Amino acid sequence: MPTFPIVDTHLHLWDTGRFHYAWLQNFPTINRPFLLPDFNAACATVAVDTMVFVQCDTHFSQGMDETRWVASLALEDKRIEGIVAFAPLEEGHEVRSYLEQLCRIPLVKGVRRLIQSEDLEFCLSPDFLQGLQLLPEFDLSFDICIYHPQMANIIKMVQKCPQVRFMLDHFGKPDIKNQLLEPWKSEIRELAAFPNVYCKVSGLVTEADHQNWTKEDLQPYIAHVIECFGWERVVYGSDWPVSKLATEYPDWVEALEWTVQGCTESQRRKLFRENALRFYRLNTSTPSN
Repeated sequence: MPTFPIVDTHLHLWDTGRFHYAWLQNFPTINRPFLLPDFNAACATVAVDTMVFVQCDTHFSQGMDETRWVASLALEDKRIEGIVAFAPLEEGHEVRSYLEQLCRIPLVKGVRRLIQSEDLEFCLSPDFLQGLQLLPEFDLSFDICIYHPQMANIIKMVQKCPQVRFMLDHFGKPDIKNQLLEPWKSEIRELAAFPNVYCKVSGLVTEADHQNWTKEDLQPYIAHVIECFGWERVVYGSDWPVSKLATEYPDWVEALEWTVQGCTESQRRKLFRENALRFYRLNTSTPSN
């Protein structure tokens, strides 16, 4: 385990009694509330001192309420220092008023509009691109959440938005279960050539065989992302509690530690802490010990 407190850049919390998450109906084992006490128990021996909440795909009409709810949870737990909130960017210029509301919540550091469930052309639609291109005006980043077949058009999307800071969630969800590397491998290299794109080392075990994945299954994907993005543009994320479909929190951290065991202590700190603080503009200072 890391010898210093880490930043978890991909934490989900949800309350099925408060919000509607239609997608959870497909995953009965996690279709229940997951709140801060559950997260604290899940971490076990892993020291997490800073957290970034990522929107949980509630009904669109509840997106702003979800953001305000998490901001209220941050009053209970100061480790929540950032929120990646829902925003309906496909509204184009009309989304401006929504973004103005989000920016009244200081913890909001970025937005996410899930692309993974949309058709291949969604991310290149004029209105969606207009919404994306507004984000720098509000100093907000964008988390990209897709499946690997959507990567080619994501590259085109990023090319059209040079001023937007992007975070690729979950490596673009490659097919780890079947050990498929191409064209994902080539497309990751092409995406990493854009200096405004970071990559989140998260959500990998759920793209592998849930019951039988191994560290060796993950290794070529992690190694390639680090080779392409470098140690300056990769950040750790747990994707908890979605990750519970395939693993427990300490087991994921241990697997990631194994895959990067040859790195320096400085590189380990960048992956598990420092890069996240910089990208999401978090307030925590990096500890010296």
